[in-house]
Amino acid sequence: MADSNLPTEDSRTVEMGGVHIGDEAELARMGYKQELRRDLTLLQNFGVSFSIISVITGIPSLFLFGLTTGGPAVMVWGWVVVAFFTMLVGLAMAEICSAHPTSGGPYFWAAMISKPQGAPFASWVTGWFNLMGQVAVTTGISFACATFISTAATIGTNYEPNSHKTIGIYAAVLFAQGTINTFGVRILKYLNNVSVWWHALGTTSLVIAILAAAPKLQSGKFVFRTFIDGTGVDGGIGWSQRASPAYVAVIGVLMAQYTLTGFDASAHMTEETHNAARSGPIGIIMSIGVSAFLGWFLLLGLLFSIQDYGRTVASPTGEPVTQIFLDTVGEKGAIVLMVIVIGAMFFCGTFSVTSNSRMMYAFSRDGAIPGSKFLHKVDHRWHSPIRTVWLACTLSFFLGLPSIGSSVAFSAATSIATIGLYTSYGLPIALRVIYADRFVRGPFHIGKFSYPIATAAVLWIAFISIVFCLPELNPVNAQTLNYAPVAVGIVLTYALGFWAVSARRWFTGPIKQIAEEGLDIGLAGPAVMIEKAEFREKSTSS
Repeated sequence: MADSNLPTEDSRTVEMGGVHIGDEAELARMGYKQELRRDLTLLQNFGVSFSIISVITGIPSLFLFGLTTGGPAVMVWGWVVVAFFTMLVGLAMAEICSAHPTSGGPYFWAAMISKPQGAPFASWVTGWFNLMGQVAVTTGISFACATFISTAATIGTNYEPNSHKTIGIYAAVLFAQGTINTFGVRILKYLNNVSVWWHALGTTSLVIAILAAAPKLQSGKFVFRTFIDGTGVDGGIGWSQRASPAYVAVIGVLMAQYTLTGFDASAHMTEETHNAARSGPIGIIMSIGVSAFLGWFLLLGLLFSIQDYGRTVASPTGEPVTQIFLDTVGEKGAIVLMVIVIGAMFFCGTFSVTSNSRMMYAFSRDGAIPGSKFLHKVDHRWHSPIRTVWLACTLSFFLGLPSIGSSVAFSAATSIATIGLYTSYGLPIALRVIYADRFVRGPFHIGKFSYPIATAAVLWIAFISIVFCLPELNPVNAQTLNYAPVAVGIVLTYALGFWAVSARRWFTGPIKQIAEEGLDIGLAGPAVMIEKAEFREKSTSS
């Protein structure tokens, strides 16, 4: 009689070395029990990353930054350049995800690809960078949602927003997103379906509405060739004069790079996805490709619809995108479009908390986070890591507090998110380049292009990690300081310091919950996979 816990002929399977292996068996190969509810399809896995990338969140959030840091030309062509290199990063990540489909994502990959003696350290550093990026990206998304709610409340009313009111709204947004995540994947998968359509149809409808209603459209010269340096405080000297236009251009791509971030969510959700070794990688690639196309479409629509550059930048609403709505479709139409944007931001933040909590759950499962025994718990009723859900919301709230006294706090948070996440993406990719002979690819791979694509991805990540630590406004003072390098330095100091003092003695990398008979779960090659599959077949037939 077959064991009910073993894969059946009807279960979703993956293929490695010509052998079909069930998702739970594949997870067991990596040493883990199936604790989360495996209830997502390929499209739903894609939907999580697509919702977190959320071009209708990232572009409006940093639209003012883009207009004053390079202007339309940098925004348009910077998007194309960033999308190209981000796809290279995504392809390299997808190949690794296929080989190791687990919710640990990048930090688990780093351990599996490294040599055994270096695996714990590689996993430790990668994990802390990924955790920092996850928290910061949730901060950026949900704080933007709160800001746009506050801005929308001013349309046609006497409401006057300030930083303290916005922080209160921000807390409410995080609380709502945490509450939704408390109810687990059963609810989230339906919200995921709604979110995908909301983003796709909402973005398309928004662009068509503003272009159709705009009294006039900007020229192609303005959109594609206009460079603007507004990095000088109060109209003072900007970085193009103090340094060079190239400096402004490279820091100006933050809008595009921050927006095209968060696609590792497809990896973090693999333990909840059918046919994970294929669905996870495809989810990563699809989310980047669709978002890159939709984002450029949105960006062009907004830029062509600007009625007056000066009024848009200095809008009394504080948000140039809101001013574009008011100038094109009027107050009532602007409210409708703001609802579309706010809804997309809320969905984006909700799934960012989902991804964040799964990463924290996996990291605490391996004992890397203080209080791991308390945090590593999956609620038996909802099949959701509720404690890490609320830890993610709490840390994100605290990271948003500096916005009360800093004019660049939001863009700094987006820099932290971008640096943290992309560094955690780059470390396992770099290890895959260094230890190419140790890498056993999964069913999704890019063949002979693997090595050059991975190398280019690592170089791009190194470049943007330096660029986004640079000052954004001139002159640099307490109000304009880009505190991204401070936050990165704190995390790096903690990770390296705690490792040297304590963690190196007890942290051994990803902890194996189970070890199946005859299975080397450290580095499973095709022969081992065949052996395991034969073991499963015999068990099932009995």
